[in-house]
Amino acid sequence: MDVVSCSSLMFWSRRILGYRSAFRVSAFLASVVICSSLLCPAGAFLYNNRYAGDRVLRITPSNEQEVRALKGILGLMKVDFWQPNSASLIHQNQSVDVHVKHHDIRGIHERLTDQKISYQVLISNLQKEIEKQTGHRSSRKRRAESQYDYEVYHSLEEIQNWMFEINRTQPDLVGMFSVGKSYEGRPLYVLQLGKRNQKKAVWIDCGVHAREWIGPAFCQWFVKEAISSYQYDSVMTRLLNQLSFYIMPVFNVDGYQYSWNTDRFWRKTRSKIRKFHCRGVDANRNWKVKWCDEGASSHPCDDTYCGPFPESEPEVKAVAKFLRKNKKRIKAYISIHAYAQMLLYPYSYKYAMIPNFNCVESAASSAVKALYSAYGVRYRYGPASTTLYVSSGSSIDWAYKNGIPYAFAFELRDTGYFGFLLPESLIKPTCTETTRAVKAIASGLLKKCNPDKDRFPYI
Repeated sequence: MDVVSCSSLMFWSRRILGYRSAFRVSAFLASVVICSSLLCPAGAFLYNNRYAGDRVLRITPSNEQEVRALKGILGLMKVDFWQPNSASLIHQNQSVDVHVKHHDIRGIHERLTDQKISYQVLISNLQKEIEKQTGHRSSRKRRAESQYDYEVYHSLEEIQNWMFEINRTQPDLVGMFSVGKSYEGRPLYVLQLGKRNQKKAVWIDCGVHAREWIGPAFCQWFVKEAISSYQYDSVMTRLLNQLSFYIMPVFNVDGYQYSWNTDRFWRKTRSKIRKFHCRGVDANRNWKVKWCDEGASSHPCDDTYCGPFPESEPEVKAVAKFLRKNKKRIKAYISIHAYAQMLLYPYSYKYAMIPNFNCVESAASSAVKALYSAYGVRYRYGPASTTLYVSSGSSIDWAYKNGIPYAFAFELRDTGYFGFLLPESLIKPTCTETTRAVKAIASGLLKKCNPDKDRFPYI
């Protein structure tokens, strides 16, 4: 909340209302200022203080007995899984990051201690970390359209206003359209970047999972970098002259809005499920490819709920329709997620090699090297099933099945120290290095790659 100068308010109130009326106004304003200062200090009531005392723990089971015990403990405690995103994906010697409510901390400590399972505290007070991430910037700095700040996180309204503004001020390079509406009726806006009528295109979406705020920040950053460097960066000039980029800064608009207003760690969409009080579907388990198989849940209350049927979510259905319509032009599909510092490609749902593995692997290697060249940050890369975990109904498998030869999912910074609360101070380096990686992938599309097998699978 911005603090407005009392003297300036008094000046204008005297001019408009007269001195006597201004006295009554000043008394009212004084009471508002007192209330704002004493009852609602900046940052103290973000999300109604609901995360005060909550912790994020990192637990690493060292053997199969500990894996079984940990699955049982976390199932009983009903924790919020950060990494991996469900108990079924817990494996030996792999870290498990969980958000634990303050009233469950003693209980989980006792159970882990009884089973001799070691753990560490990544975040000791979640509410304070949230306030560090978003509470210190004034809304004025966030919303100044003439000097849009790309190094802070923006609300959905701000992002959409920015999209309109960038479309208005950059007509030669930017177009804007909607592919449909969300469950709650919000438009699903996409920017088209580059010179018109190009034969090849790249699709980039961000914000599929609501709590991963660095995603929308990247999509905005990439648009800004592309436009600002078009005249002097020969690589970007070539890319925008020869490719169209379709960029969707916020895929899951309803969930993203909810993550700003109500639950910072909301993941899913916001659709209502009949006969259940739980809401939402995992928008990266709702695609029509091995739908609701391993790595997805059929229970509406789970974070990896696959939905009542494939493409049940209006957001998924709208994007799938657009991609199907343009699949002959779209040569690369890129989805931006967090967190893990990985670059993933198909398959997600099974342990198998894709037919054009050599080309995709080469593109991934080039992207990771380009990313590393910025700040020395290392990313792992490989098939999603072996590099991260098995998941069915994912967008990259769907894109690949539908003939898009290069399908990637980025898991951006970090590896768990901040998790979903990546500080605003890390937006610039994260987006800078990721831009280099995306440019490397896009540049590869302008060259010819001959895979060992010239076909695409129907999976």
